[in-house]
Amino acid sequence: MAYEERNAWAGLIVTVIVMTAYVVVILQQAAGGPLPDVDWWPTMLWTIGAGIAGTILLSIVWGIIAGARDPDGVGKSDERDRDIARMGSRVGQAFTVLAGLGVIVLCAVEAPWFWIAHTMFFGFALSAFIGGIASVIAYRRGLV
Repeated sequence: MAYEERNAWAGLIVTVIVMTAYVVVILQQAAGGPLPDVDWWPTMLWTIGAGIAGTILLSIVWGIIAGARDPDGVGKSDERDRDIARMGSRVGQAFTVLAGLGVIVLCAVEAPWFWIAHTMFFGFALSAFIGGIASVIAYRRGLV
């Protein structure tokens, strides 16, 4: 498995874990009450930090394991890897743009901060997830 593909998988795994944990924690804090009343922002900041740290840590550990198996090819990437990374980024950026547009609309209707922040937060998460899926598919099926 190529270095870039391992990183894409690491991002996918961590994104699913931290976003699921975030939703569970926020729903528990709401305890059936209105979601905008939840003190969401500390949990969101911890989730963002945990996602970044988790992805880095998983990539490092996975790289160490891969390096033990194949010391010569552990960190190599080629033109195909760069093309796939660019394509995955472009696919993911589309969802960031959609989330940004959603935020603009929510601001225009003066929605509560909870909904504005969560639209962008889940837009970033969806962007990372869909971009990672696109990259993994491109590694498995090739670029068209």
